[in-house]
Amino acid sequence: MSMKKWTDEELISTRENLETWEKRSNSSGGSKLWLLTALLGAFAISTGVAFIFLDGIDVMSVILIIMGTVTCFSWYRSDKQRKDNIAFLDEIRKEIKSRKLKDITKSEDKGSEQVGEIKADNKKELSAAKTQAADKN
Repeated sequence: MSMKKWTDEELISTRENLETWEKRSNSSGGSKLWLLTALLGAFAISTGVAFIFLDGIDVMSVILIIMGTVTCFSWYRSDKQRKDNIAFLDEIRKEIKSRKLKDITKSEDKGSEQVGEIKADNKKELSAAKTQAADKN
């Protein structure tokens, strides 16, 4: 995916969204809990295999192996996605730096919010006018 075709606004908004995600994931401490979950999944797999060797094939051993495998696979996918997001955020930062863009100031954000509110008010007024016209007919 080439970011050279992206507009400046798209780059900045994507960067802001990913930075928000990064702050939230770093502050929550969820990665440590997720790592513990992955270790419990690996423990479930090893326990299921040990039970198969000691007691023979049992439904509970198979369930332990399946649940541990699903847990470890989920951890692997989420960790891979997290690394991809971090790499993508770095690429966006490099592209913004190469374009020498400045951050959008909060005053410009407030202006865009006001424009959005005006558009929403106009839509409400238009729908109210349509309902009044329909009521008269």
